[in-house]
Amino acid sequence: MVSAVTPFSAPPASFDGFDTGWYAQVADALLAAKPARLIVVGLFATLRTRPDGPRVLDDPALFPVALRPFALAHAAGLQRLAESDADWLLLAPPPGLSTEASPTGTYRLGDDTAEEQSSPLAYADLARAVIDQIERPTRRRQQVAIHAA
Repeated sequence: MVSAVTPFSAPPASFDGFDTGWYAQVADALLAAKPARLIVVGLFATLRTRPDGPRVLDDPALFPVALRPFALAHAAGLQRLAESDADWLLLAPPPGLSTEASPTGTYRLGDDTAEEQSSPLAYADLARAVIDQIERPTRRRQQVAIHAA
């Protein structure tokens, strides 16, 4: 099963009043279906700034405070996955995810630490990573950053 859902059809003017439990509810619904494997496309803000460091969303110099409710919702969904015994993987694309970037057919999986991106990641390359992790899983029960190769 693959989840790449958002509650918005376009970025909202504000996240004031946004339900930070939204992605936890999504995770609960997905886990209730008892998928053999669950791949979730997440948000880079839930990655760590350095190994065992704070999350990107916790650093106002790195992540806009106005977007924090949305990032907290993603973090709550990730927490639900981590609390489960399911076979799951959360792929966290960089903020440079782009419809303009030319697909390369390649990508690089990192750990749960955000890294500087030298080039944007194409949506097609993110899709390739999702398919690869379905067909030939190499990571399980963790959040990983995905980068342009």
